[in-house]
Amino acid sequence: MNCFSCFSFKSKSGKTSSGKVQADGVSDDKQGHKGGHDAKNKKDDVANKNIAAQTFTFRELAAATKNFRQECLLGEGGFGRVYKGRLENGQLAAIKQLDRNGLQGNREFLVEVLMLSLLHHQNLVNLIGYCADGDQRLLVYEFMSLGSLEDHLLDLTPEQNPLDWYTRMKIATGAAKGLEYLHDKANPPVIYRDLKSSNILLDEEFNPKLSDFGLAKLGPMGDKTHVSSRVMGTYGYCAPEYARTGQLTLKSDVYSFGVVLLELITGRRAIDTAKPNDEQNLVSWAQNYFKDQSKFPQMADPLLKGDFPIRGLNQAVAVAAMCLQEEAMVRPLISDVVTALSFLSMVPPDAKPSPVPVHSEPSTSNNGKEKKDEGGSEERQRAIAEAIEWGSNSRRGNSRTSQGEIAL
Repeated sequence: MNCFSCFSFKSKSGKTSSGKVQADGVSDDKQGHKGGHDAKNKKDDVANKNIAAQTFTFRELAAATKNFRQECLLGEGGFGRVYKGRLENGQLAAIKQLDRNGLQGNREFLVEVLMLSLLHHQNLVNLIGYCADGDQRLLVYEFMSLGSLEDHLLDLTPEQNPLDWYTRMKIATGAAKGLEYLHDKANPPVIYRDLKSSNILLDEEFNPKLSDFGLAKLGPMGDKTHVSSRVMGTYGYCAPEYARTGQLTLKSDVYSFGVVLLELITGRRAIDTAKPNDEQNLVSWAQNYFKDQSKFPQMADPLLKGDFPIRGLNQAVAVAAMCLQEEAMVRPLISDVVTALSFLSMVPPDAKPSPVPVHSEPSTSNNGKEKKDEGGSEERQRAIAEAIEWGSNSRRGNSRTSQGEIAL
């Protein structure tokens, strides 16, 4: 049973702040198998919780979205539709209307309200409020003007220009910092469980924020190495051991992050059935390249047109390969990943990320910049290598001493 009554987060000073919300079993997947009466009670629980989020009536949110018109529709997912709306105070918001059919939507609603009311970080989307009016369930988030990472990375239209290299690394670093907060600052730790490019939202400066916490679960506590769960998430992003056994750990999120990082490097989807059979699964396709560093540049998104630092690419591929290792035990901690990527996202003076890729001119050559980058960033590259080596060596040491336990 997972309980939010003792949920807290660790501040930089080491002190702990507690939330006052209690929702026993809220992220326990077994709750979904109870009878209809229990499910109805669970639906009505939100109104009785001490949640620091604004409440809205259904009428207010209908007015904000022009009665949920098609022109306001931003997207649609497994749990409902998301609309762009303007609240009474003039603030733009993203309003998610959950599907009223089935228990998953109701459970997701409760989990997400609780999670985002207690967790606050610059790389997590901000929850403005919610609506639990009758049988309506809606969530109101801050509006992220550039949409999702998927919108800017995959299946671009001819009018769109691709993200440049340093913007990609900036997004990867921010997403990793969001996971680091969930894994290392939240107490008990939180397993996100649904990291993918469509769940990484971008503001006007391409700062990323993780969204959609409906599948999140509290991580293992005490001497436990994992939590058990029904396998949920998105095919192509799920860690292999979780898909096989239903055993969920923090390293499951690290694997999913590796898939997203690989998408950023290659511009390919995690699963793409339009490609030849041996290229449909991104991770499987990448394995042959991981074995030979001289092939790393062949993995780069063709839309970059060679405009990236070779050493930076090599290090990014190395980090992705570590995150995607078959054994969870030897994957790095997300804090190690943040350390390495923080250097990779640093923009040299002669190369600035495009502020708005849709209107920017893509660069066609990197010859001069490449030489300057390689010649003037020895300290940066050495720090990256040390971070990666330290993480790998420490994990190998843990694997030898823990005798089968997953190091978290």
